[in-house]
Order: sequence, then C-alpha cells, then structure tokens
Amino acid sequence: MIIVLAKDISEQDKEIIRRYVKEHGFQIREQLLGEESIIGATGKFSVDLREIGLLPGVERVSATAKPYELASRETKPEDTIVNVGGIAIGGARISIIAGPCAVESRTQILETAALVRESGAVILRGGAYKPRTSPYAFQGLGMQGLEYLKEAGEREGMPIVTEVVSPELALSMKDLTDMFQIGARNMQNFELLKKVGSLAKPVLLKRGPSATIEEWLLSVEYLLAAGTKDVVLCERGIRTFETYTRNTLDISAIPVIKELSHLPIIVDPSHAVGIRAKVTPVALAAIAAGADGITVEVHPQPDEALSDGQQSLYGDQFERLMRDIEALAPVVGKELLRTPRPHRKTGTTVILSTEKPVSKHIAFSGESGAYAEQALMRAFGEEAPRMMMPSFAAVFDAVLEGKAGFGIIPVENSLTGSIHENYDLFLRYPDIAITGELKLRIIHCLIACEQASLDSIALVRSHPQGFAQCREFLNNYPSWKTETYNDTASAVASIARSGDLTVAAIAGEAAAHAHGLNVLRSGIETNPRNYTRFVIISRRNGTTTSIPASLGDKQPNKASLVFSVQDRPGSLFDCLKILSERGINLSKLESRPIQGQPWQYLFYLDVTIPENPAVFYNALEPLKAQAAHFHLLGVYWAAT
Repeated sequence: MIIVLAKDISEQDKEIIRRYVKEHGFQIREQLLGEESIIGATGKFSVDLREIGLLPGVERVSATAKPYELASRETKPEDTIVNVGGIAIGGARISIIAGPCAVESRTQILETAALVRESGAVILRGGAYKPRTSPYAFQGLGMQGLEYLKEAGEREGMPIVTEVVSPELALSMKDLTDMFQIGARNMQNFELLKKVGSLAKPVLLKRGPSATIEEWLLSVEYLLAAGTKDVVLCERGIRTFETYTRNTLDISAIPVIKELSHLPIIVDPSHAVGIRAKVTPVALAAIAAGADGITVEVHPQPDEALSDGQQSLYGDQFERLMRDIEALAPVVGKELLRTPRPHRKTGTTVILSTEKPVSKHIAFSGESGAYAEQALMRAFGEEAPRMMMPSFAAVFDAVLEGKAGFGIIPVENSLTGSIHENYDLFLRYPDIAITGELKLRIIHCLIACEQASLDSIALVRSHPQGFAQCREFLNNYPSWKTETYNDTASAVASIARSGDLTVAAIAGEAAAHAHGLNVLRSGIETNPRNYTRFVIISRRNGTTTSIPASLGDKQPNKASLVFSVQDRPGSLFDCLKILSERGINLSKLESRPIQGQPWQYLFYLDVTIPENPAVFYNALEPLKAQAAHFHLLGVYWAAT
C-alpha cells in the first residue's frame, strides 16, 4: 500500500505512522514521488486502510494490486515527465535521443553530435563502456570516451546519456553524464540497479531480451525504491524464434506500459531490427503506438563504425526520419520536441529577438482541459505557468499589459475554416504579433456526469466550432437543444458545477478528466481529419517581438499580413503580383469586411518565407506602397 503524507506533517506524526505500520507486520520505505512524500508498505499482512487514513498527517492511503507499487499507475494516475538536463521526456512531446553506438574518437563524436543536433535531436547518446558478446570486440574508450561525449554535448547544447555497466563505475560517471542508461543485459543486475537508483539521477532502463513486462517493471521498482524518481523505460526488442531481424520489437508493450505505469516509454528501433533500412518504419510505428520518443543510432560513416554499423543511420537518413516524425506527431496528438541552440545565429533581416517577455505566464482562453491548454503544453511544456482567461480578447489584454509573456489562440480549423473573431482582434491590438504556430488534432467527445446516459441528455453545450465540427453526430439526436459557450472546457466545467444529468458538453477528453466527468462517446467529430491551427502571440517591442525559447533557434518560415486595396480595377492583382514576381508562395488568402465600412474589405494572407529571407523583407515596402492599408501580423516559425 501507499501512504501519501500531508505536506505539513510533523516528524512526530510521521513516526507514529511508521510505528503503526511496522507493528502490523509491514516493511516500509519512504520516498518523494513527484512533489508528494510517501511511505510504501509491503507485506502479506492485512490492515484496515480506513484506520491508517485517520492517523494524523495522512493525506490519503491506497492499496495497490501490483507488485511494482512505485512504478504503478495505481499509485500515481497522472503521467510522470522526466527531466534530463532541461529536456522533458513524456507528456505531449516526442523527444529524440540520437548518436553513435559507441564513442570511437573525439572527432567522431563531435561530428555526430553536430549532425544529429542539426536535424533536431535533443539528447546525445554514445557508449563509453560497451558490454559486447565477444571479448575481442571493441569495448569502448572508457572514461576518456565519456569526457569526449560530455564535450560534444556541451558544444551542441544537448544533455547526454551513456550506459553504466557496473556499480563501481556509477559513482565516477555521475558528474559526467546527465542520464544513466542500463542496458538490456543488465536489466536484472540488481546490485547495479540499487547503486544507480541511489544516485538520484535520471535513468534509461532497457528491457531485457527475454524479460516479461512485469519483470521489466520490477526492475524499475528497484531504481525507484533506491531513490531516483526519474526513470524512462526503453523497449528495444525481445528474443523470439525469428532470425531475419536482430530482435522482435514488441510494439504492444508501448500501450501496455502506458496503462500499467505512469512512467514514459521510448523505443530503440536500431537494436530492435538491427538492419539500417528497417529502422525508419519501425521508429514511425513506435510513435504511432504512443511512444514518448525514440533513441536511434546515427554515425557519419556507418560502414566504418567499430560497433553496430549495420544498424546505424546515415545523416541524411536521420534527417528524413525526423521530418517523418514531425509530420506524424500531430496525428497522435503530440509535438516533436525542439530546443534552441546555445548560440543563435543572427542576420540583418531577422526582425525577431529572444528578449525575455514581461511575464513567464502563458495565457489561454477557457478552463482546465481546454484544447488551447493542450496546445500550450505542446508549445511550452507541461510545467509552464499558465493563466486561464474568460475570452480571447482577455488573452490579448493579458499579453498587452504584460501579465502574460505569451498567449495562445486558435485561428483556423481544417473543417470549419477561420475563426474570424480572433483575426479581427489582431486589428484591435496592433501591438500584438504572431510569434509561432502549431497544429493540434481535435478529437471531440460527448461529456456528461457519471450517472448520465444518452437517453437522459436534453441539452448540449459547446463552443460554436464544436457544434459545427460535430454536426453529423448531433443530427442523430434532433430533440437535443444546444447552448453556446465561450470555449469547450468552460462548457464541461459548467456541468461539473451543476451536476445536471440532462446536460452534456462537446469537448476534449482532457476536459473530462480535468473536471471529473464521464465520456459518453468519443470521436464524434464529423471528419477525423480535424485539426486546429493555434498561434502563439506576444507583445511587440518596437520592431521586435519576444519568441518562445523552444523556437529560439528556428529561422522564421511563415508570415501573416493583412491589407486593403485601392478602389480601382486590378488593385488586388497588383499587390499579389509583387509576391508572385519574387517567388513568394501564397498559402492562404481570405477577405473580411472592414468593421464600420460597409462593402469594403481587408485581405488576410499567409505566405511562405523563401530560403533567402531577404526576398520576403524586400517585398514589404513595395507592397505597403501599393496597398491602401498594410499591417504585418507576424513573422514566425510554423510546423510544416
């Protein structure tokens, strides 16, 4: 069982709990799990949990049905996000670890680090000590190799992960690595697990070639019980009768682990298949199955590698894999994690700056569980401080007044088109600019109280976009009335407050969890290819705007602008001709009535910035001269 202690518990009350549990025949261990202080009790004796719950200083107590108590989702229902040198693994991000199987030389690891960093990897891997089947195979460079790996990581601004092979080496490696890797051969080296766990550093634990999932999780339990709270599981294939590939990737282990444990899980496709040509499809399958990332072997010259060259990717292959993962990520509701370089290159044409905003908070419209909050976590991370605002205009106000450093708002849906209210707000707030963009897949659910059913529903609440995107489902229930809310999560919150069994809401599953309600139907949107485009906004500071740190090293690839034209034939053509003649691609064109000026219109444009940004910036002055009114909404990086 797990006893969660109150934050203000006294040492005297803690001792009373210890004594009570021990007197009933249990063995205990104390540990911090996230922000909570817990006492884990194991044994075959019985005790009334209600009696323990009444002891002073006990916040709650629960029995666990699993032998791996600390790793079990029964103990911690919410997902754990592991922090490795500032890089988050888990949650709404896909984190990529890349590098060679082994550090072979200083030149090799520096070259590989630069290569994988350029393509988007966020953690550098490399073996300093290599446990090999043959005693005559390359065993690694030892501590010198680890020093080379650390130098490469620091140069590229990447934390490092390397394998530890014995308890004796763990202590000497502690200050040189950001994350320990325990390889498949050592998954059940319990003395090593206890030693590494006691050092309280993040650990990447690979599954043994013949280990069951329960045996794997019990090895995790050794690490957690010893003291570390940051463990990432790694599925790398198991041994079966199949000989065509090096191992057989147990793809089903990903959703199984997600159900059983709160810890993140990644996949090693290189060791899973052992064949370079098969690494990419297996890696994509892992992402599709819900993995929180991959660790993949990359080498500048795989044919000359001293170990595992046949399964290591060339640089261009890794680059293509990263592009494929970035395209796949929104389909599974995630975002590929990108991080800024330690030193950003600047150019004379870049009008953005990395100046820190007034506040660290990020504003969004709605309540907990809103789609905008999910987009916020994708862009800034799950731990980002956030502000819930009652409306989209309030988000703009918070950013303008400096109460929030950034805001995140929806501007377009793939099914129902532009959200005109928010486009109009940019004209009302000329000191606000777009500084980033991301797309979120929208999966709508019908949400109600636990005791409610489809037969009891008479009224449905949601944002107008929610109704529009689920029109086909709603047509099946013509007797249901609809009620409009400012956002989908607020509609869910209203039901949680009232407890009305006749009312349902259309929103995301996250909103149901956030407010303790039940999902009656999932995936009720008319078209499953339902995506919403969100933009990140910040306040202008003269000619510059603050940009999110996660986009700090990305050169802008998109711009949004709005203009009106002269009242004469061909005026719109003349404006668009300026872009066309310079090879600037137009990705969106939409007209909107000018408020207060009947039958006059503004044109909203999205354009792709060419590889040479000067081409775009040089087009702005002639465009301003040709237009009656011109406003640059933002120059930013957008996920393709």
